[in-house]
Amino acid sequence: MMLRRLLPIVVIALAVGGFLALKASRPAPPPVETRERVWRVETLRAEPVTARPTLVLYGRIEAPDRIRAASPVSGRILSVLVRDGQRVEAGATIARLDPRDLEPRVARARADVEREKIRHETDRKAIAQERALLDLAEASVERLARLKNARLGAESALDQAREQAARARLALTLREQSLAEHPARLAQLQATLAEAERDAARGDIRAPFAGRVAGVQVAAGDQVQSGQVLLSLYAADALYLRARVPVAYAAELRDALAAGEALTARAHFGARAIGARLERIAGEADARGVDVLLRLETAEGLPVGAFVDAVLERPAVSGVLPLPYSALHGSDRIFAVDQGRLRGVRVERVGERRDNGQVRLLVRTADLAAGDIVMVSHLPNALDGLAVEALPQ
Repeated sequence: MMLRRLLPIVVIALAVGGFLALKASRPAPPPVETRERVWRVETLRAEPVTARPTLVLYGRIEAPDRIRAASPVSGRILSVLVRDGQRVEAGATIARLDPRDLEPRVARARADVEREKIRHETDRKAIAQERALLDLAEASVERLARLKNARLGAESALDQAREQAARARLALTLREQSLAEHPARLAQLQATLAEAERDAARGDIRAPFAGRVAGVQVAAGDQVQSGQVLLSLYAADALYLRARVPVAYAAELRDALAAGEALTARAHFGARAIGARLERIAGEADARGVDVLLRLETAEGLPVGAFVDAVLERPAVSGVLPLPYSALHGSDRIFAVDQGRLRGVRVERVGERRDNGQVRLLVRTADLAAGDIVMVSHLPNALDGLAVEALPQ
């Protein structure tokens, strides 16, 4: 009975003793070596250069030299010789007014001039007769005055003679006034004739310069009023891109233009690339920026009002590093690689440069020298002293 109770205890004791013996006789484990993780990154050798930062602009094509041909007088359209989008040469007739609405005005004005000349000739010949009549009337007054003083004439006859003399004097005065006013009247009528002849000549509406028809608002047979717009025309070889830039860049662009520096741009209309040059900057600005005007090198096939994008080159800056945006950590920090470890460097962002579809960030710093290695991989956990290994380039 006692042996049956002690048997389990003996078995357990033997098992524990065997486990302890096995544990004591096991081989010693090799020592654990702690190794620091090394991050493999892309790098670039720092080479300060002189480069032109670029600005991406969005705007629309405008034609400053744009006219709206209007009717000089009221009349009927005889013919319209152009259509929307058509190119025309300088001096080409683009529309005609019915001459029957213009010629009567010229004839009427010319007749008024001739009538004034005849009137002047009549006044010049009649003034001698007016003076003779005045002399006779004054002589009659003197004769009747002597007879009245001699009590040989009536008072009523003397009064009648004085009235006739006054009328003759008034007629002479009016005739002299008419002669004096003749140059002014003739000049006024000749000016009216010149206006009528000018309007008649404008009945054939001609293109003042070579250009393209923007739009036609009338058709043959339409009745138009004086000053009504018939069609619009713009100089096709002088198109501009109007775009808006931030106010912060306006001062440097204006200074570059004042210094005679040529700032070029590359505009894109669909798949077509068009050269452009910054010509002037608007004098007013608002919260959205300031307008700039870039003259396009070619306007062939470009419709006015089309929206295009352009890349404008800013004034050149020296001592800048062109880096991919992945090299930037935060807003103003990059990392140099010194002996396999990272070193943070503060930089000044000068702008960006777009070339052949590639975008490079332009930065400037005094903490890097030519030939230093810069990390261009973006590591979210990048910090000073982090171990890195440069990937082969």
